[in-house]
Formats: sequence, structure tokens, C-alpha cells
Amino acid sequence: MTSDVFSFFSEAFSSGGCREPLPFLRETRGGPDPVTMNLHDGPGPHGEGTGTWTRFSRWLECACVVTFDLELGQALELLHPPDAQLTEKEKTSICYLSFPDSYSGCHGDTQFTFRFRQSVGRRGSSAIDAYNRDAPASLQLEAAHFFGYAYFRQVKDTSVKRGYFQKSLVLVSRLPYSILFHSILQIFAPEFFEKLQPCLETVCNEIDQWPAPTPGVTLNLPVMGMIFQVRIPAKADKLGGSPLRQTAAENLIPVPTLLPSVHELDFFRCFQSVLIHLQMLWELVLLGEPLIVMAPSPTISSEMVLALTRSISPLKFCCDFRPYFTIHDSEFKEYTTRTQAPPNVVLGVTNPFFIKTFQSWPHIVRLGDVKMDGDLPKQVKVKKSSKLKTLDTKPGIYTAYKTFLHKDKILIKRLLKGIQRRRPSEAQSAILRRHLLELTQSFIIPLERYMASLMPLQRSVTPWKTPPQIRPFVQEDFLSTLEHAGPQLTSPLRGDWVGLYRKFFRSPNFDGWYRQRHKEMMQKLESLHLEAICDADLLGWTRDKSEVEIVDLILKLREKLIKARRQQLPVQDGVLQNLDTFIRTLIGSLRDNLHEVFETG
Repeated sequence: MTSDVFSFFSEAFSSGGCREPLPFLRETRGGPDPVTMNLHDGPGPHGEGTGTWTRFSRWLECACVVTFDLELGQALELLHPPDAQLTEKEKTSICYLSFPDSYSGCHGDTQFTFRFRQSVGRRGSSAIDAYNRDAPASLQLEAAHFFGYAYFRQVKDTSVKRGYFQKSLVLVSRLPYSILFHSILQIFAPEFFEKLQPCLETVCNEIDQWPAPTPGVTLNLPVMGMIFQVRIPAKADKLGGSPLRQTAAENLIPVPTLLPSVHELDFFRCFQSVLIHLQMLWELVLLGEPLIVMAPSPTISSEMVLALTRSISPLKFCCDFRPYFTIHDSEFKEYTTRTQAPPNVVLGVTNPFFIKTFQSWPHIVRLGDVKMDGDLPKQVKVKKSSKLKTLDTKPGIYTAYKTFLHKDKILIKRLLKGIQRRRPSEAQSAILRRHLLELTQSFIIPLERYMASLMPLQRSVTPWKTPPQIRPFVQEDFLSTLEHAGPQLTSPLRGDWVGLYRKFFRSPNFDGWYRQRHKEMMQKLESLHLEAICDADLLGWTRDKSEVEIVDLILKLREKLIKARRQQLPVQDGVLQNLDTFIRTLIGSLRDNLHEVFETG
């Protein structure tokens, strides 16, 4: 091999204090028998290593209690763990978002979800990347936002100066598991309002015993004398597969309560008054259009916003969204300015003041309490935005948007007939979810197929050259493939698919999808390059090389090895170990004083 090979080689490398777990903390992955999980194995999504509240932080950032103070207004009364790292801005956001506004008229107990921006300067975690690698795109964690799951109680209380008991218990998490966390709140929030702090500490200590939320694993999670059995969704799951079924629980007492999903909402309940406009809403969400949901309560508002953003699953919704938004939100001015076009965001609001504030927004869904028209829920109408002027605006979808695709009349008839036949809401939701999943898949499959064609052939990856580049995504080339390999092959819907794709290319959802797919393809190329390097005769190449050249090779190989482990590249078994062994062999061939340099480096 000539000395020129070394220049190729250089170019190629340059590119590129805990208690024992309780016996009922179990996990199941694939096999019939649950096995005990070592709680210290593997990072969770929020932190790594062991230490105070490390296991708790894999599920929650903290638990908060917000109360109404006559002098201060909404104020943070309790924070657990006490040393939870929230900034003052984050605490303020939680306080304002954890209470329904006065227009909602919420009496008794109310549950809802909100989402708020994290303060600048928070450190990210490699554990988030590890979780996201195996989680479905629509359930991946973000480093920039928290979810707040609130249980608010307002009841008359003559012992309170204001005449009302008003408190909100909030679980703050990066995990988008709304069903799981609201189920937990239903269990312990009512008792918390009676026993207060001791009850909260007990539940937090229980959560600190839970195994990490690892995608693909079935877990038994104890809380307040109950055990929730849940399965953490994984990227490898069959889309639209059957819900979780009860697994062997090793005679656990009490018998675990099965949660079929940690995140899936009752789509039918959320969409029942807009069923005939579902196609329009799906397109608006797919295209990342600015959208306001005005609802009579934060419960309806937050569920509708979450249902909309998940309606394009398995595609990840890459725009901002706020299930419950108030005038006190730190982004209020940013989202209500009239000096620029509305941002790509879905906002859920309840205050009628927003009707005037958001009058210039192109798409507004005004919801009311569901009314029946005989046996069927009354469907809202599409209206012109110009009619959205008064505080007593009637329910409707206020937009001038014209859909690219035709309505699926068969789906609508099937759902309406299901209502008449009193088909269970769970079955109606399953029909809706499968329809939306198949619609999104029909839209995405041609994009995935074209993207795969841009990947270099495996035989073009050699150890002596820089990995070949992924070819650029050319929109017109993609559109030319649709005539013979477009969505019409898998979807019965007709319409202007090409126009829909053209508009999708300008949306944040396309940008997010493309960046993620390009990143995965780059990692695959890096993996193939590493495997090619390990298959090459590297020792033979070094026999006639100077010590300086060998040291340079070691440094570049170590850099690739560190990068591969940090990114957890999908390489064949043994590749990284073989590369590590080869590096050690090369170091052993150098002078003794260089050994120390590499050992300390």
C-alpha cells in the first residue's frame, strides 16, 4: 500500500446511597416472565448515575402545590423534592398555568395539561438522546419544554377569607405521558387535599423507587396502595398494534391496574363535534398552520390540542404547542404581536379576551359544550374569520382554508352509524386513530422511499476514504415519483396530493422530519465506515509507517470510537470492542513514554 493511503486515512477520520428495589418493581421485555430490573441499570431520560432523587427525576422534574394568596395571587406553596432546580421564571409559569381562568367557571375538581418553556441555560443530558433513540418520534423528549399535569380543586370553604378553597397539585415532567400522570393524580390528589404534605412526600418516595421509563418495557408502578401496569412505547412497536394486555404479575397484591396506554387520548371524545371536518384539521396540523382552540374549560382545551398534535402520528409534530395558554404566559406578547405573521403554534385558550386578541389568526376552532342533535353530537360549521368579532361567538371553525384532499365520507358515515348503534367510545376512538395513522403513513411512505434512494450504496463505503455524501433532497425529483409511487397506492382519498406536498415542504414538520432522517442516515454511514475499518488490515498498513503517523492514526481512531459510543451508533456486535483492542495494540507498540501520554489522555 502506498504512502498516499495515509492521507486518505487522515481525511476519512477527520470528517466525520440507595435502597434495594421493592419486589414488585418489575419489567417485562418480550418474554412471558417479568424479571427484576436493577434500578441503576441504564440512564433514564433526565439524568444519569446514582444519587438523591435520581430515579424520581427519570419520571418527574418535581411536584408542586399552587394556592391562591389574597395578597400575592397564585403562589407556590410547596415544592418536592425541596431542592428541585426550578428557576423563578419557571415557577411563575407553573403558578399562572396551574389555575383555570375565572371565565372557565370550574367548580369541584378539574384536570388538565399545560406546557411551558424551560429557562435558557439548562444543561441537556445524554440520557435524553438514549431515550429518544428507542422512543417513537411523536413521544420523544425535548430539552426545551416541560409538561405540567394539573389537578385543580375549587370548593366553597367558609373558613377561608375568600370563601373558597383553591389549590392545584401539579406534576412537572418532560415525558408526554398525559394518561399515566393524570391517572396517578386521580388516585392521590383527593387524599393529598385532605392530608397535604405527608401524602405528597409518600408518593414522591414511591416514584423514586420506580424503574426507568425504558421504551419497549412493561412496568409495574406502585402508588398509594395500587399498582399501575404500563408499557412504555417503543419505536420498534408495530404501528396501530393491539393495546397492552395484562402480563404475569407473579401474584402481586394488589392486582395491577392495567393502563392500555400511557399517552393515547380518547380521540372520539375529543373530536366528536368536529368529525365532519377532521380532514381539514389533519391538514392544518400536518402543515404546521397557526391554530387557536377556544374551549369552555382547560380540560377540553388541553385534550383537544394534544389530540390534534398527535393526529399526525407517527410523524412528529415539530411546531410549538400549548395545551392551555393564558394572558400571563411569558410568550403572550410574542404570540399576539400584529407586526408579523402568526407563528407556527397550536394554542389552547379559555379566556374570551383571546377572541379579539387572535382575530388576525387564520384558523380558530371555537368549541362549546357538546350538544346532541337527536342521537348524534351536533357538528360545528366552518365560518368566515370576519364573523369572529364578539365575545359570545358561537362554536365553529373560523377559517378560509380550502383542503387539498376530499373528505372521507365512508369514515364519517361509519362513525355516525357507530354512535346510533351505541358503539363504545373506545371502539370509535380505535377507528379514528387507525384512519389517521393510515392517512399519515400514506403521506409519509413516498417521502421515506425517496429519502432511502438518496443513501449511497454500501459497497461505496471503504476504510481508506471519507464516507460518501448523502445526495440532496430535490423537491421536483420527489414530486416526479408520485405519479407511479404516490399516496394513491395506499390511500382511497383523492385530491391535490402534489399541492399538499408542496406546502408541506415549507412547514416546520417537514424540516424536523428531514433533519431527523438525515441524521439517522449519517449515523448509518458512520457505522458502515467503522465496520469497514475493522475489517481492513490496519496492522499491515502500519508496518512501514513512522511513529508520528501511527500516533496520528491512534488519535483519529480514538476520536471515532468516542463519538460512536457517545452517539450509540448502530454498529454490528463486537465492532467497537475490536476497534478498542486494535487501538490498545497500537499504543503497546509505541515507546514507553508515549504509553503514559495516552493513558493520561
